[in-house]
Amino acid sequence: MTQIEDLKEIRNLMEKSSRFLSLSGMSGIIAGIAALLGAAYAWWFISNIEMLNYAVNPILILFIDALVIFIIALFAGVYFSWRKAIKQGVPFWGKTSKRLLINFLIPLVTGGIFCLFLIYHGYYLMIIPATLIFYGLALVNASKFTYADTYYFGLSEIILGLLASFFNGYGIWFWGIGFGVLHILYGIVIYFKYDYGVANK
Repeated sequence: MTQIEDLKEIRNLMEKSSRFLSLSGMSGIIAGIAALLGAAYAWWFISNIEMLNYAVNPILILFIDALVIFIIALFAGVYFSWRKAIKQGVPFWGKTSKRLLINFLIPLVTGGIFCLFLIYHGYYLMIIPATLIFYGLALVNASKFTYADTYYFGLSEIILGLLASFFNGYGIWFWGIGFGVLHILYGIVIYFKYDYGVANK
């Protein structure tokens, strides 16, 4: 029994040194709620665009909507994960978190630039599928440095993005499911699977 316990301890130490395990489920829940509110506003805006008299380009309004959601999600991710790291007694910013961030940002930034090209060429209907697909790729790419659940979360985003490519008229709904509902479900899984014990210490 002692040898088995020693092996488990060694495995835990190796996992902690190679994976960022301070990712908070609560940040996923907050990001998902923000995304649902943003998707609801985008749907309302598009539905009433003919009645509204905006002095600026409607695409810019939707871009600002997405940017606000991204800022809220980023702030929630940093704050709750930082708080969890403190409770765990581990550094929030280190080699593992840097690797996680780099591997996450490479597909994400690439996707952002690609979406700008889509806007430039007027392929607006493909923006939502592209954001879902590249976000999913970013999650899959970063999953090897954090919880394995992130891998399946990323695959779900990719599948949703591909489906959204075929059903262009329902892009906002796919966006709401991908960035809203899936984020909330992922956050709940992470919270009860990994955070609950830490939160109640």
